[in-house]
Amino acid sequence: MSGFSAAWLALREPADARARVSGQPALAELLAALGTGTGARAVLDLGAGSGANLRHLGPLLPPGWRWTLADLDPELLALAAASAPAPRVQRIDLARELDSLTFPQHGLVTASALLDLVSASWLEALATHCRRAHAGVLFALTYDGRVTCKPMDADDRYIVSLVNRHQLGDKGFGPALGPGAAAAAARAFARSGYVLRRVRSDWNLGPGEPALQAALLAGWAEAACEVDPAGSRRVRAWQERRLRHLARGRSCLVVGHEDLYGWPVPGA
Repeated sequence: MSGFSAAWLALREPADARARVSGQPALAELLAALGTGTGARAVLDLGAGSGANLRHLGPLLPPGWRWTLADLDPELLALAAASAPAPRVQRIDLARELDSLTFPQHGLVTASALLDLVSASWLEALATHCRRAHAGVLFALTYDGRVTCKPMDADDRYIVSLVNRHQLGDKGFGPALGPGAAAAAARAFARSGYVLRRVRSDWNLGPGEPALQAALLAGWAEAACEVDPAGSRRVRAWQERRLRHLARGRSCLVVGHEDLYGWPVPGA
């Protein structure tokens, strides 16, 4: 983890920030449940990349919270280390070394755009670690499989179905949960004794974001071709039609995501 380029992470960061605004009431509830004692002032950010989660969430937390950003990519961690306030960074392979992490006691464990990449067994292990630490959790921007394209195209459903099948492949953690990750996470943390809030955090991309839309279309087309090589010509024709809509300033995309907020039931 993370396996994503700095350019892609920078491209998506404004859309991520807009999408997460709807979760602020749930964040307030989470912070109230955690309390304000010194034991609740440590944050562990999993798959932190270049530090976008810190840049978004840091200003919303009370002053003085100490961040640890965990990721495998040293170049992204170097970018993250420049964030203010400067966090602690830890280079680690989350897929294989989760058990070696120190989870913050009565603190906060967070991640952004991570859970749809992991396996069911990895997610269960994460829930166990978080519960043992009595940590609150905030997992943002988990892709849930919903995509709406405007103007509509007859092959939109075909492409999205292939993309969602691709999402179930091994992303380094074992067979990925893909579009089912948000629901799987809710079940896993509920079994671990968490109170949960689930909030939609969809990307709503208009014609004013051509670079992000074009990057998404390219990624979807590549994934679809990998799943259905025999349909590559059909996939590329769809991509070309969608790019023409984009060039004419009439393309809009909605990409479904979900945020999960949770805190352990006292005494559970």
